[in-house]
Amino acid sequence: MDNLVKCGGWGETEDATKEIQSICDEVKCQVEEKTNKKYGIYEAVKYRGQVVGGMNYLIKVHVGCDDYLHIRVLEGFRCDGIDYVLTCVEECHHICDPLIPSVI
Repeated sequence: MDNLVKCGGWGETEDATKEIQSICDEVKCQVEEKTNKKYGIYEAVKYRGQVVGGMNYLIKVHVGCDDYLHIRVLEGFRCDGIDYVLTCVEECHHICDPLIPSVI
């Protein structure tokens, strides 16, 4: 996650990494519950990061055909480890839609 900027600011959009995919996998059940859908394809494509009292991630997720989700995930810390919480999901996005933090 080299794209981080000063605390509170969002980094540039970058290609998703294995770590970002792992974060997406951690919140997949939360995403499916929020959207009331099951996803056979669920692949992180792009992301942005924001340093807060933990870490915010804004992630573009491919969910099949030309369909993409934009999800926001908060990475927080518990006494027994890291906790990932889905804070927002936007459906009906496309590959060319930019990750804009103010939108979600």
